[in-house]
Amino acid sequence: MFLEEVFSDSRLAAAVNKLLVVGFYLLNLGYVTVAMRTSGTIADASEALESLSVKIGLVLLVLGGLHFFNVFALGRYRRSRLRQQSSHPPLPPAAHLPMMPPPPPMPQR
Repeated sequence: MFLEEVFSDSRLAAAVNKLLVVGFYLLNLGYVTVAMRTSGTIADASEALESLSVKIGLVLLVLGGLHFFNVFALGRYRRSRLRQQSSHPPLPPAAHLPMMPPPPPMPQR
């Protein structure tokens, strides 16, 4: 729904959605395959779980950051497209505020 509103075309929104999904899958699988290697030896199950949780956490942080960037960029694109499509300029001010006289000078001691 969000992409359809951004692009105002359901076919384009579906295509962009598929590209984003494929990009997230490729990034996720690529990072996981690179991160599966460890430089040291793992002594017990506790260290294995700690190492695995750090690697999964990094994957989730990267994917969350990319998702935020995508939503931010698409939102900006949507706002600029809506501004370009608006047919009338913003309304002029209805009235002007009166000018205030300057305050009197402070007395000298």
